[in-house]
Amino acid sequence: MSVSITIRNFAKEFETADGSRLRVLENVDLQVTPGEFVTILGPSGCGKSTLLNALSGLDTSFQGKVEIGRSAVGAARPRIAYLFQEPRLLPWRTVRGNIEFALDAARVPKAEWPARCERWLQAVGLASFADYFPLQLSGGMQQRVSIARAFSIEPELLLMDEPFSALDEITALRMRQLLLSLWEADRRTVLFVTHNSLESVYLSDRIVVMKSGPNSRICDEIGLGHLRRPRTYDDPAQYETQRAVLATLMRYV
Repeated sequence: MSVSITIRNFAKEFETADGSRLRVLENVDLQVTPGEFVTILGPSGCGKSTLLNALSGLDTSFQGKVEIGRSAVGAARPRIAYLFQEPRLLPWRTVRGNIEFALDAARVPKAEWPARCERWLQAVGLASFADYFPLQLSGGMQQRVSIARAFSIEPELLLMDEPFSALDEITALRMRQLLLSLWEADRRTVLFVTHNSLESVYLSDRIVVMKSGPNSRICDEIGLGHLRRPRTYDDPAQYETQRAVLATLMRYV
């Protein structure tokens, strides 16, 4: 199951050290349809993560309308999984224990935990590492655990904040392939934040481009319906699109 996202007239301010107000986002409008994979592309500091925090419910101090499905943020809402730049695993819990922690928080019946852990660890290629602790794993393996943890709760919305930016490029390429293979099985709604134009083109159905802050907003939108799925890294059309997307991004930096 997947859900829609509706953002209208969104604005966000922060208080600075001298007591003045800094407006980081203004007049942000975005509509995402159920099952769509949308990437927010923009330079560092333009407010991409701020927008995800509002959608996740971590930040409720903003202006405007934010709805997931038919529910406003703060009301009873669909199930959301949030992946950050770092895996954010609990170091004192095993790989299996980290997934069970998420299942418990999502109120998944305990009888379902063994099957879900096995299914998603198999999916990310870590079934034989279920009893390892995070610090015994490489960075790429830890991020695979975080992906398994996110999918295990069967979210209706998946928020991803540059989850592969700290990985070496080979590992990041493999993680993107893994993410798409899991996503294409059930097409959950994904909102993915990045400043990497190649990554945005490889993953997305649609890209929304944000300009540099302050007073940042969505300034362009690029549809990718002309690119075939499943995506491959050797598709010439993808490279041409990536060049065009990068040129668009540079206009707003």
